Amino acid sequence: MNPLTTTIAIVGVAMFFDFINGFHDSSNVVATMISSRAMSARKALTMSAVAHFCGPFLFGVAVATTIGHDVVDPTVISVTVIFAALLAATVWNIITWVLGIPSSSSHALVGGLIGAVSVEFGLDMIQMGGLLKVILALFLSPILGFIVGYLLMKSVLFLARGASPRINWLFKRAQVLTSLALALSHGTNDAQKTMGIIAMSLVTLGYLSEFSVPWWVIALSAGAMSLGTAFGGWRIIRTLGTKFYKIRPVHGFTAQAASALIILVAASLGGPVSTTQVVSSAILGVGSARHVSRVRWNVAGNILVAWVLTIPASALLAALFCLLMRALL
Repeated sequence: MNPLTTTIAIVGVAMFFDFINGFHDSSNVVATMISSRAMSARKALTMSAVAHFCGPFLFGVAVATTIGHDVVDPTVISVTVIFAALLAATVWNIITWVLGIPSSSSHALVGGLIGAVSVEFGLDMIQMGGLLKVILALFLSPILGFIVGYLLMKSVLFLARGASPRINWLFKRAQVLTSLALALSHGTNDAQKTMGIIAMSLVTLGYLSEFSVPWWVIALSAGAMSLGTAFGGWRIIRTLGTKFYKIRPVHGFTAQAASALIILVAASLGGPVSTTQVVSSAILGVGSARHVSRVRWNVAGNILVAWVLTIPASALLAALFCLLMRALL
């Protein structure tokens, strides 16, 4: 294929991944709000979609730089690697969505890059400093989500001690603000991963002399994720919203506030965290602060398995896609 056709193909695959990412991860933002009856499903998804589009324009592209520049050198990467990484991450997202398991699109994309680069160029082409930054962000953020969710819930319970049941109205209304903050943070962090891949492709194909993220890449990536969010991944919404424990307005408010805080801080530092894992762990932390025995830990175990398997599974898929494309081309 000529460079223009290749660019269009890569952008198309990247947009599909971004759409699936938004569709898959919309549950992160709206699940607790819907299950606690703070807002109807359609209104929640619409508000979340708009916020997802605005996020990258408001908070910069530090995460895109980490993904597209710091993990693998974009000047020596191949089109095959980019295709394989995107396809592997997309396939893994679809598999986990079918199973109703909240997995990480971020883990999947990083795993795809590692697997594809390893097959095409060897492990020497992976920049270990950048990879360590990514892995630390991905693996530490769920732990922080649990801790911050637990501590924030304890603080809210202490401050609201002795309040009448009418305080639930306040927590319902407050979830509009926390959901908006969470949607902005998710759009900021997750859409940037696709921006980084597209910008890497533009360097590889010679359209950019050095790594940067053009405005049209930001707009396309944010738009695709926003569209995917509007459709909503209902299987995972049910998992996060109903299968851990019965979520009340105070749980939804606290989990969303804890998640948004962690994700926004990570995005400002260029750390590509998993929104799915942060929200899941925050919900668990909040539930543990109230009633440890009421949390369905077997569901959490399924999510933990997906958390551990996502990077190696997507790396293996990307390696297989690389070998397949090499055989065909």
